[in-house]
Amino acid sequence: MNQLESSYIVDDDPIHQFGMKMLMRKLGFSKEVMVFNNGQEAIEALWDLVQAKLPFPNVIFLDLNMPIKDGWGFLDEFVQIPHRNREKVLLYVVSSSINPSDREKAKEYSVVSNYMVKPIKESELKDVLNLLR
Repeated sequence: MNQLESSYIVDDDPIHQFGMKMLMRKLGFSKEVMVFNNGQEAIEALWDLVQAKLPFPNVIFLDLNMPIKDGWGFLDEFVQIPHRNREKVLLYVVSSSINPSDREKAKEYSVVSNYMVKPIKESELKDVLNLLR
């Protein structure tokens, strides 16, 4: 199977970042993994891609609770990006929250592919790969 071109991890937890990168490397998930510590950094990177007319990442793993701009703020801005630039991105909310209201709120965003509870298991990453390959 071919690797995906790129993936984003948007999460301020260095332990989660490390674990995700290790799992992704083990699975040959994507050629490039970019890590952002908050939603603002990630949104700015996406707008840079729009300006440069470059493709978006294949998948974004988005935490909800972060400083500066949380996951909800990221989602509010992500849906404002021109559709042709975001239509093929699979976006997964990844949170330690098991609160049903967070799951329900995530479902209100049509761009959210699924809600995953931390820590992400290898089998869950394999499932994402199978959807994208």
